[in-house]
Amino acid sequence: MSDIVIRPGEHRDIAPLDALFARAYPKLLAPDYPPSVLVTAIPLISRAQPRLVTCGTFQVAIIGDTLVGAGGWTQAGPGGRGAGQRGKGNIRHFVTDPDHTRRGVARAVMTRVLQDAAARGVRDMACMSTHTAVPFYESMGFRAMGAIMIPLAPGIDFPAQRMQRRL
Repeated sequence: MSDIVIRPGEHRDIAPLDALFARAYPKLLAPDYPPSVLVTAIPLISRAQPRLVTCGTFQVAIIGDTLVGAGGWTQAGPGGRGAGQRGKGNIRHFVTDPDHTRRGVARAVMTRVLQDAAARGVRDMACMSTHTAVPFYESMGFRAMGAIMIPLAPGIDFPAQRMQRRL
């Protein structure tokens, strides 16, 4: 396996991230969600968020010239929930290329994200995980806190798991 380079996201990463989300989410989520959920959710969750990507706490994983993973953290949760809570952070928009799963990509990104958050004073990290990613987050020290429904748009909710860990 080639070396994984982890660096902060930049504006130039938005198009490759869009392609990665569009390729990864349908394939990786299919075993854990019915088609009726994915058909409405995938178009809403498989787009890079420019402000998030360029905020300084979002990381991308590069192997060679290829973007193979990404993820980050913010104080505010998705949709601005939890803004301004000192010492608390939220994991945001993790993804790994389906051809690079189980090769340390997500672990490398998460390690950098958690180190960065801790260095900035975050002591508690929350996550809204897909059912698919729960084992990964557990392997990174997160605990499942309960099932949730994430509102994506009016009438479209996405089943997930609320997770948490201390840093």
